[in-house]
Amino acid sequence: MTDVLITIDTELSAGLHQRGMSARENIDNSILGVVPGGTVGIGWQMDQLEAHGLKGVFFVDPMPALVYGPEILADMIGPIVARRHEVQLHVHTEWLAWAKSAPVGKRRGQNIGDFDLADQSTLLGLARDLLEQAAVPRPIAFRAGNYGADDRTLIALSDLGIAWDSSFNASYLGAACRIGLTANDHAPVWRHGVVEVPVSGISASSGLVRPAQVCALSRWEMIDALRHAAQHRQAAFVIVSHSFEMLSRDRRRPNRAVMARFTAMCREIARNPDLRSVGFGDLDPAIAAPLHPKSSRLPANPVRMIGRVIEQAAATVRYERQWSRAR
Repeated sequence: MTDVLITIDTELSAGLHQRGMSARENIDNSILGVVPGGTVGIGWQMDQLEAHGLKGVFFVDPMPALVYGPEILADMIGPIVARRHEVQLHVHTEWLAWAKSAPVGKRRGQNIGDFDLADQSTLLGLARDLLEQAAVPRPIAFRAGNYGADDRTLIALSDLGIAWDSSFNASYLGAACRIGLTANDHAPVWRHGVVEVPVSGISASSGLVRPAQVCALSRWEMIDALRHAAQHRQAAFVIVSHSFEMLSRDRRRPNRAVMARFTAMCREIARNPDLRSVGFGDLDPAIAAPLHPKSSRLPANPVRMIGRVIEQAAATVRYERQWSRAR
């Protein structure tokens, strides 16, 4: 079976904070997805997961606690822990710009990989401790904000006893992601003492990789990618979403097209006997054994690509431009 990790990066918006939004408003907007008539944030995502018997992995960023105080983490984490989904570690270091006290002095960086090894170890250890103080089991997996990790990040994670990383995203190579793998490395692999479980994706006609993110792939592409992984007995398939991803870009209304994709994805995973929904706590490190066979990503398909472009254009007209005109 192919182990499927449905990962949801759960984070407050540093940009909204910079523009003056309060902590409560940021939680409602970025975590809970409050819109007129309901919510479409992590609560809605957990509803869908549970309706299909699936497990979610929520990579939670505790760094806003340096700005708002540690009590804010209860609102971010409480609903996830109460519903028995997995909480793992996520870090956006841009929050250091507003921290009341910074553990690395005046040194700042957009991404964790911008810091030297000693500072990375300090920041990751602090973030881990903040989660634990919020009554979360000690995290065993990490994902860098913006995928902005490097090989020093993996060394720091290993030193801290965090066994799994999922910061490598081939779509971000040459930009924020500076882990020393290549676009052809998409299977779990041992690196610097941790198991790197790359974000999955599909091959694009441009020769690049399109990530397996709910808002980046059409329903057709995601389902075909999952079936391809199962048919080729890939060890793991890692899907990415965000706590605010079911919202329109201005975060004022639901994006029903993306919500429909999320539900269709859940349905496919639930009914495909060759796919198994797991958390990092369910994984066997042996999936990263050096002799584990590698297989290719889902190949590029112009028809699927055109279908996505049309689907995205229709969603933009319906959920983005109409709202802009209404305002």
